[in-house]
Amino acid sequence: MTTIELRILGLADLRSIEEIERRSYPTPWSRSMFAGELAKPSSICLGAFEAEGEDGELCGYLVVSRYVDAWHVMNLAVDPDHRGRGIATMLLERLFELTADDARRGYTLEVRVSNATAISVYERLGFESRGLRRGYYTDNREDALIMWKDPVARSGRE
Repeated sequence: MTTIELRILGLADLRSIEEIERRSYPTPWSRSMFAGELAKPSSICLGAFEAEGEDGELCGYLVVSRYVDAWHVMNLAVDPDHRGRGIATMLLERLFELTADDARRGYTLEVRVSNATAISVYERLGFESRGLRRGYYTDNREDALIMWKDPVARSGRE
């Protein structure tokens, strides 16, 4: 198994992001949605790349927006060929590291109620169910579970 390297995404990564997005979701984000998030100063966009030279393959990505009281995980996907390697966990743990000095903001996300694998990952990382958004997903009107994680406290870790 090759090593995964995490780094900030840029516009040059759009094609790879779109390929993973289309393979991962029935209603994929558009290129302009990703470009908008990549350009926003209040967003964090991380990619997980195979660590094989400068142009290692993108395996997964995380798009997070900063709001007044929370970091909102807007999009998280791992290429189907790379699932089960802990890539989503690596991306979220890196997010927690990058935002550890922000004691005011917790983390929130929505996930399909049927996505037991993702829910399990989120719970393992400290997210808790805090509600339901009925009919949230436009492709099949499936409900979304609203999950929340309190701010990461840096105290005692230094």
